[in-house]
Amino acid sequence: MNILILGGGGREHALAWAVKQNPKCDRLIVAPGNAGIAAIAECADLTIEDGDAVAEFAARNAVDFVIIGPEAPLAAGVADRLRAAGILCFGPSRAAARLEASKGFAKEICAACGAPTAAWARFTAAGPAKQYILQRGAPIVIKADGLAAGKGVIVALREAEALAAVDEMFAGAFGAAGAAVVIEEFMEGEEASLFVLCDGRDLLAIGTAQDHKRVGEGDTGPNTGGMGAYSPAPVMTPDVEARAINEIIRPTLGEMARRGMPFQGVLYAGLMISDGVPRLVEYNVRFGDPEAQALMMRLGAQALDLMQAAAEGRLAGARVNWAEDHALTVVMAAGGYPGEYGKGSVIRGLGALPEDSSHMVFHAGTARHNGEITAAGGRVLGVTARGDTLRVARDRAYGMVDAIDWPQGFCRRDIGWRALQRG
Repeated sequence: MNILILGGGGREHALAWAVKQNPKCDRLIVAPGNAGIAAIAECADLTIEDGDAVAEFAARNAVDFVIIGPEAPLAAGVADRLRAAGILCFGPSRAAARLEASKGFAKEICAACGAPTAAWARFTAAGPAKQYILQRGAPIVIKADGLAAGKGVIVALREAEALAAVDEMFAGAFGAAGAAVVIEEFMEGEEASLFVLCDGRDLLAIGTAQDHKRVGEGDTGPNTGGMGAYSPAPVMTPDVEARAINEIIRPTLGEMARRGMPFQGVLYAGLMISDGVPRLVEYNVRFGDPEAQALMMRLGAQALDLMQAAAEGRLAGARVNWAEDHALTVVMAAGGYPGEYGKGSVIRGLGALPEDSSHMVFHAGTARHNGEITAAGGRVLGVTARGDTLRVARDRAYGMVDAIDWPQGFCRRDIGWRALQRG
């Protein structure tokens, strides 16, 4: 098969790494890719939110299967354009992608199908939003309704912080994503992620993970796109996972189908678990980043078979072959992230690190300049390792981190702390 992956971050490097291992893959193209992806695939200069351009490129290059990585092309309807051209595609339609593109829409779906989630309200003006906050009190959660690259969420512990967040969003801090805001009840518990493949009718759970959204150790500081992750998440016991599927995922998929927008692709449910009871925090319609890095390390070559089965409507007979192992990803970010950060610093030592089924450095924001790998983004590397236990995986990952020579970068040193505390 000739395969095209859209995207250029750590998630797409992990997807490319897994796909490349499958003997079905004859030619692999990633658009736009990055310096790490370029070592294992062809990189193409392509505007990935332009459905016509993507469809024309796929036809010209005899692409058999397109895997859409980020949310923006999905929200732009690229999957619809590819299917209209008769090109097999992994990813939901524009209508179904609204589960992520509009938090208000996702909440409406939950209300219609009875999926448990936080109490909420949606506002298009600051005045009523602030009045709602004063009525409800703090802590409370303020979210930009639209796509904000994983950063449009503010957990306000005080009313003043919540009111300021409303002003910030309506003033344009998150662009068009903040033209409306969703204000939610603050849910107590432990957050984890469940990843489910869907083919429009059937579903297949393919793994759990736990992300670390805050920039600082001990989950302190502002939210980021994610500073590290591990899989599986111990809080997602078989009973919790079954409840999440039966009480949240299946009802959602049923409601989407009833509305004429069946979901095909990966549905990533962020869940809050308290006393063994899961409630939905939010949906994403693509693999998480950095959760994908840990998941792909565990799935390997079968990831391609499973995504193809979802795209072709064959999930009813599909199975996941899990090793009883753990994977952990440490994100190395540019100094200053998630605020202002510099670009262009040189990263050394990567060539001496192992690259095998237990050790990988996935590139996120990198470029190659004068023969050297340089930082080209906020989150730059996803240092990932597998092990028989989470502690082994963690120690391997941090061993690689310590071998990387990049004074301008930083990372959290406590990835996996919740699971490790459990013993």
